Amino acid sequence: MTVRFLLLLAVVVSASSWTMAQPLTNPKHADPTDKFFQIETWLPTASEVRTASGAPGPEYWQQRADYDIDVTLDDQHQQIVGQMKMTYHNRSPHELTYLWMQLDQNHYAPDSDTVLTSGAPSLQPRIDFDSMAAILARQSFDGGYKIESITDAQGQKMKHTIVKTMMRLDLDKPLPPGGSTEIRIQYRYNIIDAKVIFGRGGYEYFKDDKNYIYEIAQWHPRATAYTDYQGWQHKQFLGQGEFTLEFGDYNVRITVPSDMIVAATGELQNKDECLTKVQQERLETAKTAKSPVYVVTPDEAKENQSDKSPNREDTKTWVYQATNVRDFAFAASRKFAWDAMGVRQGDRTVMAMSFFPIEANPLWHQYSTQAVVHTIEVYGRYTFEYPYPYAISVNGPVYGMEYPMICFNGPRPESDGTYTKDTKYGLISVVIHEVGHNYFPMIVNSDERTWTWMDEGINTFLQFLAEQEWEPDYPCRRGSAENIADYMRGGNQRPIMTGSEEILQFGNNAYAKPAAALNILRETILGRELFDAAFTEYARRWKFKRPTPADFFRTMEDASGVDLDWFWRGWFYGTDHVDIGVTNIEQFNIDRGDPEEESERKRKEKDDLEPNLTQQRNKGLQTRVDLNPGLKDFYNSDQHDELAVKEEDQKTYQEFMDSLDADQRTLLRRTTNFYIATFTNSGGLVMPIIARLHFEDGSTQMVRLPAEVWRFNSRDVKKMFMTEKALVRIEVDPLRETADVNKSNNQWPPKIEPSRFRMFKNKVEKNEMQKIADKEKEADKKEENKKAEPNKDKE
Repeated sequence: MTVRFLLLLAVVVSASSWTMAQPLTNPKHADPTDKFFQIETWLPTASEVRTASGAPGPEYWQQRADYDIDVTLDDQHQQIVGQMKMTYHNRSPHELTYLWMQLDQNHYAPDSDTVLTSGAPSLQPRIDFDSMAAILARQSFDGGYKIESITDAQGQKMKHTIVKTMMRLDLDKPLPPGGSTEIRIQYRYNIIDAKVIFGRGGYEYFKDDKNYIYEIAQWHPRATAYTDYQGWQHKQFLGQGEFTLEFGDYNVRITVPSDMIVAATGELQNKDECLTKVQQERLETAKTAKSPVYVVTPDEAKENQSDKSPNREDTKTWVYQATNVRDFAFAASRKFAWDAMGVRQGDRTVMAMSFFPIEANPLWHQYSTQAVVHTIEVYGRYTFEYPYPYAISVNGPVYGMEYPMICFNGPRPESDGTYTKDTKYGLISVVIHEVGHNYFPMIVNSDERTWTWMDEGINTFLQFLAEQEWEPDYPCRRGSAENIADYMRGGNQRPIMTGSEEILQFGNNAYAKPAAALNILRETILGRELFDAAFTEYARRWKFKRPTPADFFRTMEDASGVDLDWFWRGWFYGTDHVDIGVTNIEQFNIDRGDPEEESERKRKEKDDLEPNLTQQRNKGLQTRVDLNPGLKDFYNSDQHDELAVKEEDQKTYQEFMDSLDADQRTLLRRTTNFYIATFTNSGGLVMPIIARLHFEDGSTQMVRLPAEVWRFNSRDVKKMFMTEKALVRIEVDPLRETADVNKSNNQWPPKIEPSRFRMFKNKVEKNEMQKIADKEKEADKKEENKKAEPNKDKE
């Protein structure tokens, strides 16, 4: 990479450099801040690898890593034991002398950067037992990989260096462009209790039946991404920034107790060994079913989880193969019921499936697989047909985490089978979100370790669209403009383009704000037709490739034909908020110069003018002129009319009218009202001005002014509205579509917004002496009742 390329890239990717992307001054403008400064110089230089249009260029490349793994789930010690073969393909134009691997499990070690850099918990005034257990477990858990051996294809030991959550493998000879090398690793690690230590995988223990649900992720050393824009991805895994991975094929043999059911990325190769004939028939029936069909029934799950199960000590190996995936995860448990149904994608049938314990019903069987199907159908319309054969939702200890073809989701009903509205819609939403991650970033393979918003924000936006299509008035948490206003009003923010590990208010910054921004871009800036075409083009261009923010920004502009630099600059690089108000309205009408009309107008104004206070109090006052009538002259008589039309004025007006042609006379006779409204941008973030005009006859008119209306002055804008009707009110952002944080200045004349307050009665608390006296009275009463009981028996 050139020095210039590195310098430009640093502006985009460095967490410490976001302050450079602040408004640039321009003294030529009335407002020295140029909100429409083009951001092209902030983006990496276009090349034959990544073009200026935002598309991959003819010299685009990305690495590949294929895996062949044998893994055993040790149910006695909650441990993973594995041996793997990785074939690494160097498709870059560079010679490589070493490879980097990710060791994500190392962040669970007590001396990891995750633990050492975490802030102190709040211990005052109290802390609950679960939180204290998590603190103690995080400090003492024996986490991290135990690497037992690393060899090359010839069985020779390889020199390696572990650097926290990464490992460098030194090659005995350089790996040239187009070359491949084989690495073999034997390893083990302890699985976390995901109900105690937060993780993206782990186990959950059920005391009643002494069984586990295992959700296993980041479970083997994986090749670190090597890219054209960054080289090796060297950002350590601290837990918040997720993953940057290479595509490849997986062949995985998973050995578990024989009475466990396994769900995994990929396609099961040995169904005859793992499923009964009846279960295989059910799976075949599910392909064309209109609702989810049980493959493993709740009764069969009860039998498997029973301690009387005859196969508890035996093992079974489930063989899965996955093609062109960037990761692999699996889940295993005796407790799993399993349902499935097919969903058509083009000329293919994709199997949507859910795995869950009986404790998850009735909620899961009713909604989980249906939500999987819904996600594939809706996302497919905005992106591309789902390319994999399976999409799986698993219930376990992890609330929401995504991997190719499989995701882990947490909500369950109460023990009696009932559930709240929040639980129901929480399940539907988390399934949509996590299954949706198959598209972003599992297929459109963005760098999660650097730019969280490129998968979480874009996926949350699509989740919002899918939720709208689930049912009317779906209770969406994120996506709409009005839902992000409170966050944008508050302080302690960082731009969306902040590095993943340095984000403050993670959910709002990485999920909600970019989702709302894209929804505003779709609904208000571009319109649905332009946006949808451009967004689909982005997804199509970068399917199974690795886009950066610049590729997204450039593609959206290239495919829509609209300059959006001001939008990316304000929403993604800044922390300004939207607060556009209407602060004044002036009315103008054409003055034809007709003396008769002017006289009539002045008489009306005089008649309509209410006497001032002094005039009102002087009413009936006897004046000197009243006492001395001789003081009156012409100017006190009825002959004097100061509003009368003068003959010379009438003559001048007639001469003026005679000099006009027909068109000029028509123009002069217009009765149009000219209103000049002043709009003020108090929040700093330029946006279109959406205003509803309310007229005297009760009708309204919606006016939409593009954001470029602020290009000469981003603080104040005057806009003229011409109408034959009388204007009585202007309302800004009436449909709540711009995330305006302040409604108090959105109407002219200002509107009084009513609030409510409640009355309450002060509760008088008894002092300690009164409480003791009450206890003594209660004791005396009980004693009296005891004495009275024998007398009652005698009676």
